[in-house]
Amino acid sequence: MGKKDPRVDAYIAKSADFAKPILTYLRSVVHEGCPEAAEDLKWGMPAFMLDGILCQMAAFTAHCGFMFWKGGLIVRAKDRKVGDEKGMGQFGRIAKLSDLPSKKTLLGYVKTAARLNDGTAARPKAAKPRAKKSAPLRTPVALLEALGRNRKAKAAFDEFPASHRKEYIEWIADAKADATRDRRVALAVLWMAEGKQRNWKYMKK
Repeated sequence: MGKKDPRVDAYIAKSADFAKPILTYLRSVVHEGCPEAAEDLKWGMPAFMLDGILCQMAAFTAHCGFMFWKGGLIVRAKDRKVGDEKGMGQFGRIAKLSDLPSKKTLLGYVKTAARLNDGTAARPKAAKPRAKKSAPLRTPVALLEALGRNRKAKAAFDEFPASHRKEYIEWIADAKADATRDRRVALAVLWMAEGKQRNWKYMKK
């Protein structure tokens, strides 16, 4: 049987009023779908663990996010919303409970995630992309070189889910001037060495 973490209670209590029922609901659905899941905090956000991270939730200023760690193998295309690539999770910006799929659907996703993590189910085929695949992002050379000089930052970068790495890569690649790029690289390495995501300033503490 999994266990609850009082730090998650504190996180929910500190969240905005609109977020509290959303986070409480998501928490209850995860535990109903996977009673063995244990709670933890990862990168300052509540995470549900079962042989690794099962899923994670977060409260922001005006919305919540909920992400399955292996979402590409779990969440069907029809339930995906714009925002997954921004690190908000497969369901985009969640401002109210009706922004989420039905409870039955969510429970099914939680159970699938649990089977994938504990190895009791064969890995399903990843959902087909809605549009043609875009070219894979290339990590800027300046960032690669900087990470090579900072072990902690590189370890954090390597452990980040693809969506979080993409945020850093795009931010640096979008720099118009070398000076701007170098400043962003320096900040990125500093933040990653502290285990922070690109948009950590907007996350609830």
